[in-house]
Amino acid sequence: MTYAVIMAGGVGTRFWPASRQAHPKQFLDVFGEATLIQNTVARLQGIIPPERCLIVTHERYIGKTRAQLPAVPPENILGEPISRNTAPCIAYAAAVLARRDPEATMVVLPADHVITDVARFHTVLQTAIETAQRPGAIVTIGITPTHPATGYGYIQFEGQIDPASRTPQAFPVRAFAEKPDERTAERFVDSGDFLWNSGMFIWRLDSISEQLRQHLPKTFDAFLPVTEAVGTTSEAEAVLSAFKASPKISIDYGVMEKAEDVYVVPGSFGWNDVGDWRAVYNLQDKDDYRNAADGKVILHNAEKCYVQSKDRLIVLVGMKNTIVVETDDAVLVCKKSHTQQVKHVVEYLHEHNMTDYV
Repeated sequence: MTYAVIMAGGVGTRFWPASRQAHPKQFLDVFGEATLIQNTVARLQGIIPPERCLIVTHERYIGKTRAQLPAVPPENILGEPISRNTAPCIAYAAAVLARRDPEATMVVLPADHVITDVARFHTVLQTAIETAQRPGAIVTIGITPTHPATGYGYIQFEGQIDPASRTPQAFPVRAFAEKPDERTAERFVDSGDFLWNSGMFIWRLDSISEQLRQHLPKTFDAFLPVTEAVGTTSEAEAVLSAFKASPKISIDYGVMEKAEDVYVVPGSFGWNDVGDWRAVYNLQDKDDYRNAADGKVILHNAEKCYVQSKDRLIVLVGMKNTIVVETDDAVLVCKKSHTQQVKHVVEYLHEHNMTDYV
């Protein structure tokens, strides 16, 4: 069977002030009535039903996740007692699946992405799932770059994409690259053999278990007892012990950059990781002056702005490339080019014990 493992434990600090510790990014209805996590589960229908979706979130969000995803069985919503990045998150899901279905294939997805061409996404995902059936294969999905973005990691692959073909193909991965500067990003895109790293992974359970054993032995050993404890009264204690014993590390650093039998399936299906408010602006409908607004907003002599009003009337006069987001207790105003820095505001609030705003 193929299962989805949806990672939904983050807070989304670059989405402050809308994203808070009590109500993080994945639960926001930024694009219509459904939330990001609801859309993530919904777009899998036809490939993976809700009963085979596992949601890994922080234990403080279990109730909220169950309320938003009533079609997902309660036992499929796994609570992390401690945040330890994506490698322990995936190891936890793998430990649970090892008890339920040792021959499972895992499709690992973040909970907060936007995909507009779901049919094409399904086609690419099916190719990735088929590729993952090769013994030991580790598969990821790469996004065909549309511009030299500096906010994404990149994947270099071997081979050449046939632009005339609509059939997805898996290519061996040559290297992973961190977020580049602008000049390097331009070189990556011009070369034709680099893709954006989407953070989506597909593998058989036995393949990822072996990779964890080889490259993250502390994490592998920490979660071994969880498999035996699933469904017993000692499960919560075993999970807590595993997270305490596991290093805090991403699956990218811990496994993907070290594994040998890695493949990437290129795709172009209207993907956006919605990493900050600028991404929200990019996905919104615009007026004739390239402005996007939500709520009670007046824009006069303004260009390329995004304004989100909750209750109050917000007026922008003579502004360009500006983001304004209002909540009950805070207002964010920033240049569109500085939206990645919003996370530093959250760090400042923590450092100065202003936790009512976090």
